[in-house]
Amino acid sequence: QVQLVESGGGLVQAGGSLRLACAPSGRTFISYAMGWFRQAPGKEREFVAAISWSGGSRYYADSVKGRFTISRDNAKNMVYLQMNSLKPEDTAVYYCAASFYGSIWSIASRADYWGQGTQVTVSS
Repeated sequence: QVQLVESGGGLVQAGGSLRLACAPSGRTFISYAMGWFRQAPGKEREFVAAISWSGGSRYYADSVKGRFTISRDNAKNMVYLQMNSLKPEDTAVYYCAASFYGSIWSIASRADYWGQGTQVTVSS
């Protein structure tokens, strides 16, 4: 059974940092573009960041550019999202996604797998 399991969420004060991790299981995701999305209460899910299968290309939403960094370790089959300078508006459930045929720009519409999400809460 293929699963994406997110971890690392929690409660942090504004200006703080968190590191999210996505652990795919059931198969290797080396050939997949991977991404992070988030959904705040009452809002639609939105794109946060994506990384190509090799890690050579990355793409960020304007709202997180310069604060968040997506990375992957294909040897460990892991994907990470380092979040710095967190703001209350970053509060959301964060989801990991994987796409085999999609690119870092189309992963939202071509995701093959989604995780269950991890809650991130930023207090002011």
